[in-house]
Amino acid sequence: MSVSRPFRATDMFKFNHINLDIWTETYGISFYLGYLSRWPDLCVVEESPNGRMMGYIIGKAEGTGAEWHGHITALTVAPEYRRLSLARKLVNSLEHVSDEAYRGFFVDLYVRCTNNTAINMYEGFGYSVYRRVREYYGSLGKGRNAKDEEDAFDMRKPLSRDPLRRSVRTNGREIVVSAHDVS
Repeated sequence: MSVSRPFRATDMFKFNHINLDIWTETYGISFYLGYLSRWPDLCVVEESPNGRMMGYIIGKAEGTGAEWHGHITALTVAPEYRRLSLARKLVNSLEHVSDEAYRGFFVDLYVRCTNNTAINMYEGFGYSVYRRVREYYGSLGKGRNAKDEEDAFDMRKPLSRDPLRRSVRTNGREIVVSAHDVS
């Protein structure tokens, strides 16, 4: 059992056990605070009955015209709470707000091309690959020539405002763009 509630600034002092995962990006305090101040309704926590954070999602609304959409910036669930459908619950919440409150055409996210578990999960939620973004994830200075950039899949799911599914494509894995070409 879990309770959904708004992400609060004080949650940044409680989420280390969730963020200590090789796939989870951890950002600076100002990044989280910026999201909480601009898109509080797209930042949600799942909490256990004893008050322990189980997972969270942070997102934003962005784009213009037919590219107006919700974006999943971070979704993570603590290892001990995985496989309880918490990620699905968090994603459903962001999709609902993106659709009803922001009237977006789709929701998108970026995921490392090597993170097969997450890719399969998102495909199970109805997302599909829109394009591959070369070297989306920055260098840690460990790879050949002090580079280890990694590609990302831009995955999308159309919302009710896109009944003709113009925001998605079937051949997305074949479309490759530079990280400089995405905003």
